[in-house]
Amino acid sequence: MRSAALFALALLVSTPMLGRSDEGMWLLNDPPKELLKEKHKFDLTDAWLERAMKANVRFNSGGSGGFVSADGLIVTNHHIAADALQKMSTKEKDLFALGFYAKERKDEAKCPDLELNVLQSIEDVTEKVNAAVKPDMKPAEAAAARRAVMSELENASLTKTGLRSDVVTLYQGGAYHLYRSKKYTDVRLVFAPEAGIAAFGGDVDNFEFPRHGLDVAFFRAYENDKPVKCEHYFKWSDVGPKENDVVFVTGHPGTTNRLETLDKLKHRRDHTLPYTLYRLRTLEAALTQYGDQGPEQRRQAGTNLHSVANARKAFSGQLQGLLDPDILKQKAGAEMGLSMTLLDQAPGSGRFQQQYEAGKKKIAEVQKTYREFEKEHALIETGHAFYSDLFAIARHCVRMADELPKESPDRLREYRKSNLDSLKFGLFSPAPIYKDLERAKLQASLTFLAENLGGDHPTVKLVLAGKNPAKRADELVNSELYDPEVRKKLVAEPKLIAESKDPMILLAKAIVADARKLRKKYEDEVEEVERQAYAEIAKLRFAALGKSVAPDATFTLRLAFGVVKGYEVDGQTLPFHTTLGGAFERAAAMKNREPFELPERWAKGKDKLDLKTPFDFVSTADTIGGNSGSPVLNREGELVGVNFDRNRHGLVRNFVYTEVQARHVAVHSRAVLEALRKLYDADGLVKELSGK
Repeated sequence: MRSAALFALALLVSTPMLGRSDEGMWLLNDPPKELLKEKHKFDLTDAWLERAMKANVRFNSGGSGGFVSADGLIVTNHHIAADALQKMSTKEKDLFALGFYAKERKDEAKCPDLELNVLQSIEDVTEKVNAAVKPDMKPAEAAAARRAVMSELENASLTKTGLRSDVVTLYQGGAYHLYRSKKYTDVRLVFAPEAGIAAFGGDVDNFEFPRHGLDVAFFRAYENDKPVKCEHYFKWSDVGPKENDVVFVTGHPGTTNRLETLDKLKHRRDHTLPYTLYRLRTLEAALTQYGDQGPEQRRQAGTNLHSVANARKAFSGQLQGLLDPDILKQKAGAEMGLSMTLLDQAPGSGRFQQQYEAGKKKIAEVQKTYREFEKEHALIETGHAFYSDLFAIARHCVRMADELPKESPDRLREYRKSNLDSLKFGLFSPAPIYKDLERAKLQASLTFLAENLGGDHPTVKLVLAGKNPAKRADELVNSELYDPEVRKKLVAEPKLIAESKDPMILLAKAIVADARKLRKKYEDEVEEVERQAYAEIAKLRFAALGKSVAPDATFTLRLAFGVVKGYEVDGQTLPFHTTLGGAFERAAAMKNREPFELPERWAKGKDKLDLKTPFDFVSTADTIGGNSGSPVLNREGELVGVNFDRNRHGLVRNFVYTEVQARHVAVHSRAVLEALRKLYDADGLVKELSGK
């Protein structure tokens, strides 16, 4: 059993203390019950899991949250609420910067386009999806067959249940699950603190610890103009976690890449991530420059700038991880270990090992194919060349005219019947779009297009239409698409698309053929080939390891767990939590300069607070982007914190899990109650949360 021992060693190197560590973003229909019982002496019951599922909330704007009262009250992060806060703000009343509190329910402010999803059930449909793909199909045929059966399953589920229905791809194609979710579109803002305390420390402290941020916000879900009555919600703990407590994070992690092959990760390191960082730095500079023009411009650009800066820092951390030789050695060791174990499972023939190596070889070859057109695909089809709300609207209007006459299984995935209501809800949003900001974003992204493809590239010439990026942006922003009623007419009457002289519609029409060609090339020659290869690898991994390895994150509901504890860095031992008093000390040490300037309410209210109250805390639980706003729960299922970040040591968790220094960061439940009571006069909200 020499190879089995090698595999165990490789896995130990690849993922520290696998089987004893806290790694895993686990499916709620396949939870790690035995592992939790063995390591943490915790019995994970079906009732606990049902509440964790049905009290959890996915924000379709990106992020997580949870119900925290029987009357539909929801907690999330301020930075997850930022999109709604920005859209609800005006030049005269900046809710993002100044905060908001509705003392009475009649004052709760309706969000213009916020959709929330609450998972109700999961069905494994792997066999049904796989049965649609025949062995003799070419990649394009297989991709079309898979899309069609997924759409049919979703439509049938929607018709039968009335619930939002999405077939989710897991294990990069090794499994398919049908998620059914209750959808809420009447969502109202209840409370948000000032940005200055929610994001205290700004970009300087982002992905760092110690932290001192009240990164929370509260919404309420309504149905038929009345607050939703919740059977399942998380009781708010007025005690919070103690050191060495086991805690659980239930949320919607976005994307991880732990099950990708070494060759795929090298492609990310050498091609995808450098391009991505170049783009993000370009946009960050343009948005910063726009915001520097004045306070109103800064307000308009605020949400975009935060999103871009946050992404830039996160992807920078990922690149640093893939440039670390030790991480690539760990990945190589894991692949070698699995290969040797599979050799043991087919003595004499080596059949399983050969299948595994063949799958890896396919994925490696695909990376060579993708390199030939990756930038064009990202710029034209993904839309990186057109960083503009108006363009996104125009593209949907143009594509819907082409796609909606087709049967749902034959449409592009985003226009399938089961997704159409959600798409239209966002497309027809009355949220403001700022012309000058659109111009600045377009000028930057059109310039980025030319920088990457060259001024003589046919698509660049087509897009710029004989003008430089600045003049072309000036022309494009003179659109009628600011008005949602215009958008509704274009979708309702496709002939208006053909007749339209709107510059954004004309641009979307001009590139539609090139974009569709690039999309098809990607789906047929890259995505489908990878999916089939990863599906074969997943089968082999299941045979060797069962379901002991969680699937990569897919912005679907997962369960993670870990231990509340500090860590050592640069010779200093950091405690597991900070305090409210620490925020005042940090502000003083930084001379109260932005982004360390406490809001006036806090500066004047210092004496009202118990400064020893825990503020933010860390644990080893396995989280990633998308987990922002996730409820952090104790053994009893009570909410003890609200996840909002990782530290910089956790940025490598896209590729490997480590708990040596990597931590997720959450707001302590006691800090929220202390601030609401003593600084915000939010007694009604406190009573709803704690009953006191």
